[in-house]
Order: sequence, then structure tokens, then C-alpha cells
Amino acid sequence: MRDTIVTNARLVFEKEIVRGTIVFNETGIASVDQSQSSLPEVLDAEGDYLSPGLVEIHTDNLEKHFLPRPGVFWPDGLAAALAHDNDLAGAGITTVYDAISAGTPYGAKEYRRSIFGYTMEAISRGEDEDLFRVDHLIHMRCELSGDQLIEDVTPYIDHPLVKLVSVMDHTPGQRQWRNLDDLKRYNRISKTESDAEFEANVRQEMETGPANVARNWPRLAAMLANKNIPLATHDDTTEDDVHTARKMGAVISEFPTTVEAARLAHGLGMATVAGGPNVVRDGSHSGGVSASDLARMGILDILSSDYVPASLLQAVIKLEQDHGITLPQALAMTTWKAADIAGLSDRGHLRPGLRADLLRFRVVGKTPVVRRLWHNGRVVL
Repeated sequence: MRDTIVTNARLVFEKEIVRGTIVFNETGIASVDQSQSSLPEVLDAEGDYLSPGLVEIHTDNLEKHFLPRPGVFWPDGLAAALAHDNDLAGAGITTVYDAISAGTPYGAKEYRRSIFGYTMEAISRGEDEDLFRVDHLIHMRCELSGDQLIEDVTPYIDHPLVKLVSVMDHTPGQRQWRNLDDLKRYNRISKTESDAEFEANVRQEMETGPANVARNWPRLAAMLANKNIPLATHDDTTEDDVHTARKMGAVISEFPTTVEAARLAHGLGMATVAGGPNVVRDGSHSGGVSASDLARMGILDILSSDYVPASLLQAVIKLEQDHGITLPQALAMTTWKAADIAGLSDRGHLRPGLRADLLRFRVVGKTPVVRRLWHNGRVVL
């Protein structure tokens, strides 16, 4: 087994950036130091940054490949998963928690329930046959307002790839869609349904959602008991939302929509997650709090690419260049902090003995450019 030696790299550690050399192979990182190597087989990084591979705990990108256009279902699930995997590698991601939705969101988003089993099976097959460039784990998103949530979850709750579970409540008038005008604006932009269909679906969901949430929360919590799977909430908006989440055992608050919810969650020891697209676009598409503001306040722990894999590294650079957050601090939200919170103790740091999941990139103006990616010591990009 041959070592790979990369020198003249700007190594990104937890608190500093040091120019140096890293040696690794398929068994892991062998050494990291500040020297420069002149061995003939060395790879000159030309001053590029070298960091741990990015860890993504929530992306919906897989859905785009199963349903590339409204009403168009891609018949080859494995091909869809492989295309998604290529997107991730191209964005510098070496570990992903694919967010796969269970339950029945209202209206046109019912498609998420229709592809739930297909996406689970496609990711399972790709992992079983070692077809992916990066590690795929499953983040099961549970729509508490869905009347068939428990029916969807039951066959897969013990699946070995399910390593994170989150709960959502997309009832109109609650959380992300507490402002119905924001929901109506989003619907018009996405053109998922007519105004009449939208109004009918909103009325139906506002009638059935709260009862489903009250019924599904305790049943799901009982199913997760003693499984040692981290639980996250989605779109916490009020302090009551956060307290309810903690009472049910949640340790992660994904996409809090207000400063108040994010501050309380962070103060209670919950890891807060916000979207890379929110940072890149200077705001939420659904009327929520600015992720950049949360980062400046010191109450943001993890960045997620959400629906654009490339936004993860772009958000890191934007936080550094436009918001006064150091590159090690910003990258931490996508590497070691994400890994540590997810319980992945074998990755996320440039440290001897850990996995050689490594990302080489440079920045051109405001744009990060992925130059090379290693997964388990092997070049995958």
C-alpha cells in the first residue's frame, strides 16, 4: 500500500491554518506536520487549502434526481443515486446523511412519500455494492403532520444506514410556514399547484395537521427509544418549540426560523443547523432568520447544503470574506463539528490515525474551486 504525500498545502486545523505536509493511505492519516517534502513522488498542492472532507448531515438533493421535473419519475433508482453521489463529490463532500422524507406532506409535495421506499433502496444498494464515491448514511425526515407517517417509518426504522432522524411539522400556520403569505409566495414561485388547489390543501392540512402531530410525536419517540440514533427537530420557531424538542430527546435543532429559537436551542446544548443557501443568498427563501446573523452571534454550529450541495463550501467562503468569521471557524461547521455531533469519531479532523477523507481546494475571487478529493485515502475526484 503506497503512501500519498501532499506538500506545500495550507492545512486547515480546528483553530489555525499552517502550511505543511500530510502523509496518508487507505488505512488513514499517517502524519501531519509543518515541513515541506522534496521527495520525487510528492504531490505539490501549490498553496491550495487542504481540509478534512466535508460532512453533510441534511441534503434533499437526491430528490432532484428521482424527480427531475414535476411529474417526471426517473425509473432507474440506482442511476439517480449515482448522479446525486457525483454532485456531492464535486462539492467536496465525503460523508453525507441523505435526507429522505417519510409521511405525507400536503399537496404536491406528496411526491416525497411516493419515492420514499425507492430512495431508501437505491442508497442501500449503492452502499452494499460499494458503488459510491462518498459515504452515504440516511437521515430519515419524519413529517409529524402526515397521517401515514408511522406506516411509512415502520419498515425502515431498523435499517442499518439510518443514523439520524428528524421531525418536521409543515402544517400551514406553524414553524416554517407560520406566515401564510410566505407559503403562498413560495407556492407561486414553485408553481406546484393552482391557487384553488393551494387554498384547499391549506384548509385540509390546518384541520388535520395538529391532531396528527399530537398522535405521531409520542409514537415515533417510542419507536426510537434505546436505538441510539440522534434526534433532530426542524424549523423551531418559538421557545416552546425548543422546549418540546428537548423534552422529546432532540439534540439537534435544524433550520431554526428565529433568533429566539436558535439562541435557546444553542444555550440548552442542542446543535443548531442552518442552510448554506441561506448564507450564499443572504437570507432564507421562506422568510426565516438569516443564517449569517446566527453565525455572527456565535449560535450556529453546523452548516447544511440543504438543496444545493455546492452551497456548503460556498457558504464557508462567504462567511469568511463577508462576515468576519475565520476560515477554520467556518470550515468547522462543515467538518469536525458536524462529525463530532453526529458521533463520527473517525473523521472530520486532520489528525494522525483518522480516516483520510480529504479535500483540496482554492478560492478564486469569492468562488471555492474543488481541486481534488480523497475518500478513505483514494482519489475520487
